[in-house]
Amino acid sequence: MSELISAIATGVWTPILFLLILGGVFFFLYSRLINYKHFGHSIAILRGKFHNPNDPGQISPYEALSTALASTVGMGNIAGVAFAIHIGGPGALFWMWITAFVGMSTNFFTSTLSVMYRGKDSAGEIQGGPMYVIREALGKRWYPLAVLFCLCAMIGCLPIFQANQLTQAIIDIGIHSEEVKALSFQFLGFEIGTLKFIIGFLLMIISGIVIIGGIQRIGTWAGKMVPLMIVIYFFSVIAILIIHIDKVPHYFMLILSEAFSPENYHGQQAMGGMLGGLIVLGVRRASFSNEAGIGTAPMALGASQSSEPIREGLVSMLSPAIDTLLVCTLTALAILVTGVWQSSDSNGVTLTATAFNTSMPGIGNYLLLLCAFFFAITSLFSYSYYGSKALSFLIGVPASKWYNYFYLMTIIFGAVVSMDLVINIIDVAYALMAIPTMVSGFVLAPKVMKEAKSYFSRMKAEGKL
Repeated sequence: MSELISAIATGVWTPILFLLILGGVFFFLYSRLINYKHFGHSIAILRGKFHNPNDPGQISPYEALSTALASTVGMGNIAGVAFAIHIGGPGALFWMWITAFVGMSTNFFTSTLSVMYRGKDSAGEIQGGPMYVIREALGKRWYPLAVLFCLCAMIGCLPIFQANQLTQAIIDIGIHSEEVKALSFQFLGFEIGTLKFIIGFLLMIISGIVIIGGIQRIGTWAGKMVPLMIVIYFFSVIAILIIHIDKVPHYFMLILSEAFSPENYHGQQAMGGMLGGLIVLGVRRASFSNEAGIGTAPMALGASQSSEPIREGLVSMLSPAIDTLLVCTLTALAILVTGVWQSSDSNGVTLTATAFNTSMPGIGNYLLLLCAFFFAITSLFSYSYYGSKALSFLIGVPASKWYNYFYLMTIIFGAVVSMDLVINIIDVAYALMAIPTMVSGFVLAPKVMKEAKSYFSRMKAEGKL
């Protein structure tokens, strides 16, 4: 079954690769770089300079971005990048960079639309996201795309990968007894690790305390935890890079050279060869990590208190930059400069842990465990919002609470199954989520540019630029 799902994931992602990359290039060129030119303005918005709590929405722009980052800056940055380097070598990071850079434009367009075409759920609450954009702006003829997005979001936004890799990190770093690690029990014919089950159960309880409180509580927690976790991780990896500073220039050059000559790639071929397989790997891992074009960020930014859609597009643009260009790059460099990508057979979070422990024996593992805990927990909090929002769009708000209960139960499932299985399940769902998000973005791109020209003209006239 795992091999079948892996084959499906690879097959689905080949066309989606072109959709995300070429679509991102389209948004990049069509925008005439208008969003990049106002990068400083996006920082001012994020700092709350233009925030009006009386504007429609549920949370502040800062909390909205924190919610988006809580899902994107997660285990994908620690384990997903390690998986990419393990399979593809240094060149995989280059294609992650490309995906993130054009993804900034994609997020600008899709998140702007998410505020431009907000709708009301069955409880009368204003909501945003690709499904509302399709319903409000494109009409009934396009409604099946909204349904497809919601069905895939309920699967793609399950917490199984985060639970899986945090559980593995806790066992690898925090548990030293091999006898305890080996404990297991039988359930419906399957052998389940006792430790994994216990950790998954505890993660479910912790997550439930926040998740049941709704988007306001999620936004509050994310706003507090996201900056802390990024700062701790940033300085931890910087310390590793300083220790191996002599190797950093070599690996930057290797990232560029192996992007087109994948000597260290040993995954499945795609688009006729090894280079195609490397590109698919880089795009998949970057898309899983920063989610540009997938549609989760527009759902978070759609809840932002704002009467200016362009502002939320500019804030959303920061997400791929922070997630992939900063955090993923730091993880990749830590794995590369320590040499563990060649000397270790480990994968996922275990490979990153090996890199940390190699440079900082004793303390390195525990620093990574602390970061992994923050990364995974914030992801566990925020992903539930996306899935419940998708279900409430389909069958009404009262039913969405049942998704939260289902979501919490899958934390245990994710904790006890293999990483390959969970990562391929999520990949298939993410690929299909990209279709409605990108298609609606293409069709409505002229509306975004019209709104952008109007907004920046008004800001200049008012002396705010």
